[in-house]
Amino acid sequence: MTLVAEHIEGDTRDRILEVAERLFRQIGYQKTTVGDIAKELRMSPANVYRFFESKKAIHQAVARGLMGEVELEAQRIVAKPGPVPERFRELLTTIHRMNTERYVGDNKLHEMVEIAMQEDWQVCVNHMECIGGFVGQMIAQGVASGDFEAPDLQLAALCSCTAMMRFFHPQMIAQCATKPGPTIDQMIDFVIAGLSPRH
Repeated sequence: MTLVAEHIEGDTRDRILEVAERLFRQIGYQKTTVGDIAKELRMSPANVYRFFESKKAIHQAVARGLMGEVELEAQRIVAKPGPVPERFRELLTTIHRMNTERYVGDNKLHEMVEIAMQEDWQVCVNHMECIGGFVGQMIAQGVASGDFEAPDLQLAALCSCTAMMRFFHPQMIAQCATKPGPTIDQMIDFVIAGLSPRH
């Protein structure tokens, strides 16, 4: 395949995902068909299937794109300079903010995420592992700088992510929005206190 052909194929794939995400937001995840996506793009459903083997594959790719944006921002925060506790707070706050913006305020898109979670799409599992990895990297940086104490980095990352679950998980963010509980800042204070050196 030539570079030009690869570029055109990649461009078509991106357009399919762009239209699919827009339709998911407008008419809902379950009501959107491959035919709807093809019609918007003025192409045949068979042509859409050239790029994605199934409707589920399109859904997964849209979810992958949305989650990938969160991962890129998390990676940026982990890599930038500055005091670890401040960046750790920024990391946890940013994951919460981006998940809230992407999924919670948009009922139609939230439906897509809910089904993705129920079906345990591998893309969701990979995303959670990736975010856990970034949290672990930040804790490791804190241990190196003397800001944190964590004999078992993997356990510390798991505990931190579990503590933040109501602020990370799209369904829990939505369900807990009006329920009593700590603010995100109070929860982050608690997590940081748990990681702080004992002496």
